[in-house]
Amino acid sequence: MKKVMVVFPHPDDESFACGGTLAKCSDASQMTCLICVTSGCSGRTGPFEIDCREKLARHREQELGKAAEVLGISRLDLFRYPDGSLVKTDFDELVGRIYEAIVDWKPDVVVTFPPDGVTGHPDHIVTCRATTQAVEQAEQVLSADEYPDLYYVSIPHYYDHCPDKGPKPAVPITGKVDITRFRLQKGEALRAHQSQVYSVNRAYPGVIEGDFGVIGCYEYYTLVRSGGKPIEPEPESNGIPVIEL
Repeated sequence: MKKVMVVFPHPDDESFACGGTLAKCSDASQMTCLICVTSGCSGRTGPFEIDCREKLARHREQELGKAAEVLGISRLDLFRYPDGSLVKTDFDELVGRIYEAIVDWKPDVVVTFPPDGVTGHPDHIVTCRATTQAVEQAEQVLSADEYPDLYYVSIPHYYDHCPDKGPKPAVPITGKVDITRFRLQKGEALRAHQSQVYSVNRAYPGVIEGDFGVIGCYEYYTLVRSGGKPIEPEPESNGIPVIEL
């Protein structure tokens, strides 16, 4: 049974980045694991009256649990590092925790943010670095047939409805997953993150209200490591091919 592990810093990252892919994996009877590095306690509270970070963290974890259920996620690991402060945490410790999860669960595929974090968020960038290093370290103890493929996820349309723009993409996209049949699950997973109504509405206007028309039919990836070796991604000259993780 194929196993797909995704590593993201905040609740809702999983739904924004690869909610459709995760739902598709579940539909194919593949096992999925989400590692959420923080509980998002520095985010906005949306329509809720929440007066402290501890309560917001628990609330966002509950929203994440609902989204994970919608997407059929098999395993959810909450690391509960301080939100917005990953650059100040013990980097080697974070790498070690992700490494331990990889060695324990032995995923076939690991997915995380690219080096630019899609939005340039420091937590996104640290999570990319830590996950990439953890995969490399895990290869030192796993057998060759247990080496996971490492993908960076991209959201090329994230800023289509936003007034601001993101950083220049750090890596070219090399594949896209067709999520046409799973747009509903992606939309419902995004709706589960009600406290993040501002973030959802700015990138996917209408989704919180139940209009999923803005959700595209593809999610985008870059394969950067396979078989224990780095892969130098090259732009696709004939269009981005459809892949399966």
